[in-house]
Amino acid sequence: MRVVFMGTPDFSVPVLDALVDAGHDIACVYCQPPRPAGRGKKDRPTPVHARAATLGLPVRHPLSLKGAEEQAAFAALNADVAVVVAYGLILPQPVLDAPTHGCLNIHASLLPRWRGAAPIHRAIMAGDTETGICIMQMEAGLDTGPVLLREATQIGAEETTGELHDRLSAMGARLIVQALDQLPDLTPETQPEDGVTYAAKIDKAEARVDWTRPAEAVARHINGLSPFPGAWCDVAGERLKLLQARAVPGTGAPGQVLDGLTVACGGGAVQVLQAQRQGKRAMAADDILRGLDLPDRLS
Repeated sequence: MRVVFMGTPDFSVPVLDALVDAGHDIACVYCQPPRPAGRGKKDRPTPVHARAATLGLPVRHPLSLKGAEEQAAFAALNADVAVVVAYGLILPQPVLDAPTHGCLNIHASLLPRWRGAAPIHRAIMAGDTETGICIMQMEAGLDTGPVLLREATQIGAEETTGELHDRLSAMGARLIVQALDQLPDLTPETQPEDGVTYAAKIDKAEARVDWTRPAEAVARHINGLSPFPGAWCDVAGERLKLLQARAVPGTGAPGQVLDGLTVACGGGAVQVLQAQRQGKRAMAADDILRGLDLPDRLS
């Protein structure tokens, strides 16, 4: 099929590779524009942009698709379908309508649960035991379109957003190839009205650990925000990023260090498995403790 691909971050790259490997004709790749990054603050292409350039594919990165000129340029690609995954721009109705088979979105949740920007983070933080991928026919509403294909997967007890992100990316790549192969035979499934939740964008302000919460909630908070933006606590004036944890039995005042990097919570305790000091790489808790003098209580 003649495909327009629309995606931006690392999550989208395996999907682009899968479409190319399946033999689809990529008419154009759309992504977010290069933006300043790194110490020199030089413009850096997005992961999808970089991968598309390596593959020799044409790339466009408009700031908006609302203008008539951009919409006409999109329509002129004469695509059979557009595949959209973590693109980052709203698609106006003329863009949604331009491809013969419309625009298909790869969404990392079991819709209608976790519509919106951060479904992987929110699923882990909420304590969901299951998530998945939906291939959805896009419409004007926020992730409201009918679902063509869905596949579920269990969330591991200590799985982080980074780990689940990679698994769902590979799943989405596999499912979209399947969806395009079966497109004429797929029956759209209208999303139910019940069970709708929204995955709000992650705000860095919510990253600080609150040790007064129950241990299970604190562990989910740490795992759900790993690796970005990273839950953190204050250790004698230094911000320590906590990257993986599990809830364990334990009793003490909230924030009290019980043993190693096991910390008392509002109920139970959390054992930190992986952490990162400022300016350092991520390390296992035992390695962190070799160079860090912990106080009796974390804040």
